[in-house]
Amino acid sequence: MNSSKGKPAASLSVIIPALNEARHIGAALDSAGRRAGVETIVVDGGSRDATTVVAASRGATVIACRPGRARQMNAGAAVAGGRILLFLHADTRLPAGYAGHVHRALASKRVAAGAFSLKIDVQRPALRFIEKVANFRSRVLKMPYGDQGIFVGKRLFRRLGGFADMPIMEDFDLVRRLQRMGDIVTLPQVALTSARRWEHLGALKTWLINQAVVCAYLGGFDPRRIAGWYGTGRLR
Repeated sequence: MNSSKGKPAASLSVIIPALNEARHIGAALDSAGRRAGVETIVVDGGSRDATTVVAASRGATVIACRPGRARQMNAGAAVAGGRILLFLHADTRLPAGYAGHVHRALASKRVAAGAFSLKIDVQRPALRFIEKVANFRSRVLKMPYGDQGIFVGKRLFRRLGGFADMPIMEDFDLVRRLQRMGDIVTLPQVALTSARRWEHLGALKTWLINQAVVCAYLGGFDPRRIAGWYGTGRLR
């Protein structure tokens, strides 16, 4: 695993949890770029492919962790040097100039956290509908999901205890806690995410499952039980 020793101090840490993401993580890291004031941290959950090799070749700091997205993101946050944390899925790409947009958004004292608008990388009417619903939910209900690249100040993240160690809905849970601390902004710039999760079962079926997952969680079902119903529970 490569070390961050000798790198200039970062003001923004991009944290990417990964597990067998060799096909996608290069593009995610390329979108984060190698730039002053930004560090990239890949938290590998035991990949059997070339995920860590690809990440290291892009200049990311790579650390190992037991699998579990919440656990991995917390591990990345624990070693992050930036005062701002940006949690990025391995199959999502950041917009150009993202660092400046994030800094400007969090400069407002009323803003607790934020995310980018969602865009899916396949042109299909059903996916355009899903984008519109997701962005409405994010902007109006102040409830972005992890595939939009959630960002938050490190001090506030730590004060809230980070992500709850749960196998599903960790992003939903964190954002609900952040809502009590201030505004959650959705930037107009887009995070471009892979359509693979919607293509696996079909866009409509996946969307309906996602809504059932949210309803079950809000209804008080144990997240471990919900995740068991849907395999790994990583459908959102």
